Amino acid sequence: MKKTIAMAALAVAVSFGAISCKKKVSDADLQTQATTVVTSNPNASVEVKEGVAHLSGTFADQQSKDAMIAKLKAINGVKDVMDMSTVAAAPAAAPVETASAVDPAVQKKVQDAVKDFPSVKVEVVNGQLTLTGNVSGLQARKIKESVDALKIGKYNNNLIVK
Repeated sequence: MKKTIAMAALAVAVSFGAISCKKKVSDADLQTQATTVVTSNPNASVEVKEGVAHLSGTFADQQSKDAMIAKLKAINGVKDVMDMSTVAAAPAAAPVETASAVDPAVQKKVQDAVKDFPSVKVEVVNGQLTLTGNVSGLQARKIKESVDALKIGKYNNNLIVK
């Protein structure tokens, strides 16, 4: 009878031990699985320590970062995911450089043609060569003749005749 009770007690102890000791997945196995998941983002990496996945790196957006964390948490044996990753800032829009539609050489020729008239300015406004300033009627005629002789094509004559 003592032997039967001892055997029963031993059987109960062994069964409790077997139930409470479930198979533990090693960190090396978890590391392999986690690395496989993270390879979809070349800018991210993962390290597994004591069943906890430590995610680091950079993600293009928050959605891809959240999806990666969810995939890591879905790995059987991963207790938690420590997120040490960042989301890349949106690239700043590069300033648009606008080139003048007027050839600098043409602009220089016109400036030389009106150099005797200090009140006249030669500028590029909205992509067109523009003459501005205050002149007399005789000066306006001389300026127009000089500029037209250069055969530069269309230009804005915004001179104010006094």
